[in-house]
Amino acid sequence: MSVNTRDIHATPGQVWDVLADGWLYPVWVVGATRMRDVDADWPAQGSKLHHSAGVWPLIVSDNTEVLDCAPGQYLRLRARGWPMGEAEVVVTLDAAGADTHVEIDERVVAGPARLIPTPANDLMIKVRNTETLRRLAFIAEHRRA
Repeated sequence: MSVNTRDIHATPGQVWDVLADGWLYPVWVVGATRMRDVDADWPAQGSKLHHSAGVWPLIVSDNTEVLDCAPGQYLRLRARGWPMGEAEVVVTLDAAGADTHVEIDERVVAGPARLIPTPANDLMIKVRNTETLRRLAFIAEHRRA
């Protein structure tokens, strides 16, 4: 399990607005390259983002499903990226004064990526999610309503 945190200079509502806009997913999630579709009820439980990942011509299309959410507080996802596998990701938002403390907890749960030793997997995820949180912060802090 890899856990990353960052304090973002925006309210939980502003951060949630970025998470709730499925079309922004490839802008802040490292590895996602484009959106193919976003379910109309995103981010309701059971809704999906239909995305692609990789670098052309090695593009893989898959989806990410909402397992649970509490608007403005947390989002629990099942991110699929076959043939590598699947991960469970929990994004938690906590108010910290005028800012938001954001935590991303990610773990590989299925597929060949589970064969990679946990410390190596955690290191790769930690590096990727450090950049993911940097991008999320940039959008939340500079997005106009």
